[in-house]
Amino acid sequence: MNIQDLEPKVVWKNFHAFTQLPRPSYHEEKVVEYLVSWGKAHGYETIKDGEGPIANVIIRVPATPGMEKCKGIILQGHMDMVPQKTSDSSHDFLKDPINAYVDGEWVTADRTTLGADNGIGLALALSAIEDPSVKHGPIEVLATYTEETGMDGANALKPGILKGDILLNLDSEEEGELCVGCAGGLDVSATFNYRKYNTPEGSKGLKLTVKGLKGGHSGMDISLYRANANKVMARMLLPVMEMFGVKVVSFTGGSLRNAIPFEAVVEIVLPEENLKAVKECIENVFAEIKAEFAQSDPDAALYVEDIPAAGKHIQPSVMLRAVKALLACPSNVIRMSQTMEGLTETSINMAIVRTEKGKITVHSLMRSAVDSAKAALAQRVRCIFELAEADQVVFKGGYSGWTPVLGTEINKVCMDQYEKVYGSPMKIMATHGGLECAIMGAKYPNWEMASIGPTIKYPHSPDEKVNIASVARTWEYLKAVLANIPNK
Repeated sequence: MNIQDLEPKVVWKNFHAFTQLPRPSYHEEKVVEYLVSWGKAHGYETIKDGEGPIANVIIRVPATPGMEKCKGIILQGHMDMVPQKTSDSSHDFLKDPINAYVDGEWVTADRTTLGADNGIGLALALSAIEDPSVKHGPIEVLATYTEETGMDGANALKPGILKGDILLNLDSEEEGELCVGCAGGLDVSATFNYRKYNTPEGSKGLKLTVKGLKGGHSGMDISLYRANANKVMARMLLPVMEMFGVKVVSFTGGSLRNAIPFEAVVEIVLPEENLKAVKECIENVFAEIKAEFAQSDPDAALYVEDIPAAGKHIQPSVMLRAVKALLACPSNVIRMSQTMEGLTETSINMAIVRTEKGKITVHSLMRSAVDSAKAALAQRVRCIFELAEADQVVFKGGYSGWTPVLGTEINKVCMDQYEKVYGSPMKIMATHGGLECAIMGAKYPNWEMASIGPTIKYPHSPDEKVNIASVARTWEYLKAVLANIPNK
């Protein structure tokens, strides 16, 4: 079955259109063009909030007859997706459409991220203004850009350009939950400068590949305690570097700041007489790690390949300090919330490690619902890398969290309509993921804000999937919410 044949057809038709467009972060030009054309073709006022080819898009839709006095509502989602794929996939995210298909109760993709985060949200928003049976007050659809790598669209949003009173974000990923708060974030990059040394004659070369880890969203999935490919690799490297004269040629792990790294590749050189011992040591350490993560990462795999020894390797003293820092720096949940059961308060994800152009770089993303806890974690990370004599530790992209405000009219509408549609109470929660509400709400302090969405599993990983029945139920629920927005 094609996804366009699923019900509700209007939603899946619009989602399918997004799967056909390239939309990794910083590459949303085609989506912008599509949305502008779509809005104008439907006869709606459509504007770009920005001058370049990538900009926020706003589509304004008048109220259906009899609902002109309702508060204006903004249906908001982001255009970009996280481009993750398995190592055996040849998919080109800048050219190839996402190969989305039905897998039982789910829609997923062929060895790539699906882009339901946040393509489903935007599809719901477009469907709400396209379907003539939907009753609603004044609506503005806001599609923001480059959310996944720094919330650029939210940061660039002009104060005063939007007229609505309520922001309904459609980027939540668990049906039945009303999200009213989110964590803030902060990026950190540590850099070690190195020189290249000549590899001794007679050395042997090995390529180490860790793959098969689950990975996932660094906010939503960090509490699942999955293995981090960068940490796994560092744990195998340290003993062989210290005991057997192993020297590192290159280290490549992870690819995106907000995704738990599920693969890493390292090339090493070593004395020929230590080859057997090094292989045994690496395999023994990995066997320990695999046993530790048997529940969360049952498909974890290590490949050790003999390759020609590279002519040069990274300065051993610098690489050893960097590996020790990789092991010392946390990459997990730091603290659970003391006020909301089951919610991660503070965490860090060691997302990317690279060795190129004379620099070892380590990129991590910190999240916290408490600004002081985020600052304390930043201080801890800085101290670790400075003690390891990193040449530079830089923090950037910081933003505060979205503080929950209970008892608003939109919260009441969402909860009342959920109980009517589903016959059960809605759960109020906050997310450890980052939502644009925190940034946009600071520019529009008069807004009431809430976030909803269908069930999406494993976003930011090639296992991403969205539940078909959940999309249908969320569509009915969204229609009920829109039909019951209060008057001004």
